[in-house]
Amino acid sequence: MEECTGRQNVFQYRILLVPMRRRDAIGLLVSVPIVPGWPRTLLARQQGKIWRIGDILSYGPPDIVSPIAKALERCLADLGYVQGLNLTYSHAIAAPQPEKLEQTIRTLVPNIDLLVVAGTLGGIAARNVGVTIPTIFVNVGDPVSIGLVESLPHPGGNMTGITFEAATDTYGKRLQILKEIIPGLERVAVLGAAEDLNVDLAMQSLERTAPQLRVALVPIHLQSASELESAFATMKQSGSQAVIVVAGALTYTNSKRIADLALASGLPSMHGLRDTVIAGGLVALGPDLVEIIRQAARQIDKIIKGERPADIPVEQPTRYAICVNLKTARALDLTIPQSLLALADEIVE
Repeated sequence: MEECTGRQNVFQYRILLVPMRRRDAIGLLVSVPIVPGWPRTLLARQQGKIWRIGDILSYGPPDIVSPIAKALERCLADLGYVQGLNLTYSHAIAAPQPEKLEQTIRTLVPNIDLLVVAGTLGGIAARNVGVTIPTIFVNVGDPVSIGLVESLPHPGGNMTGITFEAATDTYGKRLQILKEIIPGLERVAVLGAAEDLNVDLAMQSLERTAPQLRVALVPIHLQSASELESAFATMKQSGSQAVIVVAGALTYTNSKRIADLALASGLPSMHGLRDTVIAGGLVALGPDLVEIIRQAARQIDKIIKGERPADIPVEQPTRYAICVNLKTARALDLTIPQSLLALADEIVE
């Protein structure tokens, strides 16, 4: 996550023949243009206000949160923002529980001018708290269906941001990749949190694609992380040959454990974020988080320049990345097709 730049590629899977973008994450900007030779102190005086940004970018430990927060600061710096001169940051971490997120938001809001939240849980928490200041969300599954915005083109309130999926068929594409890796695939478990709204969206996509691939789906719903071991036991008992992990707060914060259990169970795993593949999962197809931050930074720039969140369209990810763990593939005695490796943005040896 060192750069705020990337490339955009378009590729097509031969089974569904649905075009899809792959690889090519939040920030704030000022309303004063950066003119070569202007001292930074002059820019700060011209702006007349130091914007106070509060963010909850992740629910994980500092080693996961820190790179995302640094990406935010780096992307904003590229746009001329300097800590202490024209903006300040308040980075916060919260447990992936509604009450904990709401409590953290209530603590942040009185001392900030703009709130940034990550994930569907973060967006819902901000809504439940009744936040009235401008709010940017990232990685939310479907902000319309959960009541964060009126529509993607016209949010209509104090929120806008970036969704997690570029289209409703992304989980279908994840299933398609698994089928390419395991041609004889007939039964796939779908692991997600019981009350995670992202699970419903995932199942809608998967249920459209699975019949075309002649794959049966086995939904596995978790109430808490303590049920992970029994969940994988259920997968094996059901005859599942692989598992698709629905991206959400609970699964994200337990990425390493899920990857370990999948490997120990002999189940190839498909994920929505590269972090789990780095931790030992088999393969991931998901948005580039740094690019999402860059997109959100442009939105925040508009807010600081005077636009209302209600009038700033919600955006979808523009770049997707494929990450493959060859070490895990070897442990599972799987051969990754060269066609997939050629498309991969990152390969873990």
